[in-house]
This record gives sequence, structure tokens and C-alpha cells, in this order.
Amino acid sequence: MSRTTGAAAAFEDEAVLLVGHGSRREESNEQVRRLAAGLEGRLEIPVDAAFLELAEPAIDEAIATLAPAVSTVTVVQLSLFAASHVKNDVPLAIQRARGEHPGLTLNNGAHLGIHPSIVELLDDRAAGVESELGVDRANDDVAVVLCARGSSDPDANADVHKLARLLYEGRAFSRVEATFIGVTEPLLDETLHDVAKMRPDAVVVLPYMLGDGVLAGRIREGAAEFDDDYPYVDAAAGDPLGTDDRLLAVLADRWQEARSGSREMSCDTCKYKVELDGYEEDRGGARAMLRALTHQETHADRDDVDEDPHVHDAPEKHVAVCTNRTCAADGAPTVLERLRQTARDSEECDARITRSSCLGRCGDGPMVAVYPDGVWYGGVDEDDAERIVSSHLDRDRIVSDAVDQTL
Repeated sequence: MSRTTGAAAAFEDEAVLLVGHGSRREESNEQVRRLAAGLEGRLEIPVDAAFLELAEPAIDEAIATLAPAVSTVTVVQLSLFAASHVKNDVPLAIQRARGEHPGLTLNNGAHLGIHPSIVELLDDRAAGVESELGVDRANDDVAVVLCARGSSDPDANADVHKLARLLYEGRAFSRVEATFIGVTEPLLDETLHDVAKMRPDAVVVLPYMLGDGVLAGRIREGAAEFDDDYPYVDAAAGDPLGTDDRLLAVLADRWQEARSGSREMSCDTCKYKVELDGYEEDRGGARAMLRALTHQETHADRDDVDEDPHVHDAPEKHVAVCTNRTCAADGAPTVLERLRQTARDSEECDARITRSSCLGRCGDGPMVAVYPDGVWYGGVDEDDAERIVSSHLDRDRIVSDAVDQTL
């Protein structure tokens, strides 16, 4: 990538890595690349694209490509809200890259989140649907339904409601409701039926998504079915965010915040950091880290995947061995090697065995965690390692006398 002069002179040794989710639809991946190119033009420094899964390059590959050319890489996340990818997977990939490239400064930027430019963009998307329906919020009763994907993270879901409220404030909509296409409630059809009870003149359904993929299609179908079911209400769905230039303004802000250290991810309502009703079992840094480790293994195969979203070719089990200082002193490296050797010799074992940083059980190690089973073994020696493979990994039988805890 060519370097620029003038405004870019102060940043000539810096690059940006824009991280998208990745999709089987190449059109969606190309959207990430177009935004990367647009951001490069705006910042006047090199911007590359990388993906969490299903597309190439992966984050570690992209950083390895940039590392010889620059001294600083700032990662900017093309994620709408802060759920597990933002909180776990990307930070873990960056931390691993720091170990691989000790001379490289790596900054971790925040997700898109709540931003005035996004509210403005949604307002314009709503105006486009109003024009299509022949209504005007100033003279007609227009309701808006903002539909997001939905997450198992309450922090991310709460931000959808905040965004809906900001879209409502100061505008002439009769109401703006937050809803979801899956994972959590309220679901789109339920919200639309509730809105219909208020008998608005029109309902504008806004997909809160970046790409025009499967989920956006389902939202359009839901809006069309609602329009057929309620002849006294005109309804239609708008377009996703796409590659609108206003997203570049948000990404530029997140880049500047990350490189200047002026913005940290909000942890006030993060289920991994605080105890939230209904999510008590999710709290704890070790759980978040192991969840990320487990899911990252599903990101490894970017070619041979089937048609179901988020289903990947991946090992049946992931084994994390704590090799932090205390466990290492107690023989964790030997345990790790014995696990790997025994697993290689087994014809039944389908597991990925990797190092882990501290699991928070110092003094009880070496610690070995087997996921997705959530079984932690403590005080593991070489003989225990062989039994974990031959019994637990081969035959799915827990080595009960070595269990430290289960999650």
C-alpha cells in the first residue's frame, strides 16, 4: 500500500486493521473491504481488512502482514454492539499477536456502538421508507421499529434500546420500538403486532445491520407479512447501514480514541465483569477467556464449513492448560506435552490442546480445562494427563478424582 504525504506525515509508521465478522457471502466481505478503502482515504494511512471467521485473512494473518512495515497497528472493530466477539475474541487475538510481535504496538479500538452519525443515518433510512409509503412524520402517525440481530449479552441488547430512544428524541415519530430477529425478546413479529394496536398510519421497520444478508431478508419478509395482515397500516422495511460514508466518521472516531487511549470499553453492565440477574454464572474473567479460547478454535477453518450460520469444522473439545508462572513451576509444560503426545497417539481423540494464561486457580495447578464440557482438572501430573485423554477425550468419561471444579 502506498504511503501518502502532507496530513499523513505524522502517521507514516502506523496502520489500521478493520476487523469484520466474516461471511459465506462474498458480497458481505467485500463491504468490509470497501469500508477499509474508504477509511484509508479519510485517514490517509494504510487500512487493511481482516475477519473473525469464514473469510480471509484472519486477524493474526493480517497483523503479521502489517508488522514488518509499521511500528503501530490500531485495530478498529466493525461490530455494531459489544457482545462476545468484541469483548472476548478480538482482544484475545490482539493479545496473542502482541506475543508474536513484541516490537509492534497494538491498539484495540472499540465497536461502533452508539454514535450521533449512526442515529443520523438511521433517520435518513426511515425517511426513505416514509417516501416509499407516501407518508410524512410531520403530518402522519409514523411508528418506527428498530430491529437488531439479538445477542445473549444483555449489555449489547440494552444498547439497541438506547439507540431506539435516541432516534425517537427530537423527532416527530409517534414511537420508536426496539426489537430483535432472534436470540432474545421481544421478537419482530411480536413487536409489530403490539405496535398495530396503536393504529398508526405507517410502520417503518429499520434493520439495524451492516449487510443485506439473510437476517435483513427475514426482516423484510416480516414487514411484508405484517403489511398484508394489517390492511389499515402501511408498513415496509428500510435498507441496512451498508457502506454509507457516515460509518467512516464513526470508525475514524474509534481509531482516534484507541490510539490516544481516550476510550475504554464500558464494563458497567458487562456480564463478564458484574453480577447481573440471570447471568450470574457468566461472571468471571476466566470464563470469558475460556469462552473466547473455545470459540476461536471454530474460527480456524475458513474453507470447509456447512450452511448453518456459526457452525464450523472444529474439534469436538478444546483443552486449555494454564502455563502461567505458578502452574509452570508445578510442571504444567510437561503436562501440556504429555496431553499432546497422548492425543496424537489416540485414534479416538478429537481435541485441540493449547496453552492458556492464568485461570485464576493459582496454587491448585497444574490446571487443565476441558471445553465445551466446562470441566477443570487440578493438580494434574503426567499420569493424570494420560487418563484425561484416554478417558475424558476418548470416551467422554470424566476423571472424577482429578476434578477441581465444573462450570
